[in-house]
Amino acid sequence: MSLALLSPGAAETGAPAADRILSGAPAFTTWNGYESADGKRFAGTWRSTPGAWRILYDEWEYCEILEGESIVAHDDGRSWSLKAGDRFVIEPGFQGSWTVVVTTTKRYVVVLP
Repeated sequence: MSLALLSPGAAETGAPAADRILSGAPAFTTWNGYESADGKRFAGTWRSTPGAWRILYDEWEYCEILEGESIVAHDDGRSWSLKAGDRFVIEPGFQGSWTVVVTTTKRYVVVLP
């Protein structure tokens, strides 16, 4: 067993795949502060500018919203308004949309299958 301190990581930029964008032109910045030796576990900080896109999760993810406002909606019609201080888990199989209303920053922990 070991302990890994999270470093800020180098900023990486990106965006949702073009065929998943529902509105706007969201842009992502990710600071991945941890990656396991097997490449299946990650932790860090993510930021997105406003816009909406389809999400299809095959991974497990814990999130904590640090700032901003987003809405995550499930394809079954349920939706959650998220703001600073909110913490949640998205499980594999989740399908829906993520809408960033106000630029949103979150901490994350991802576990790939």
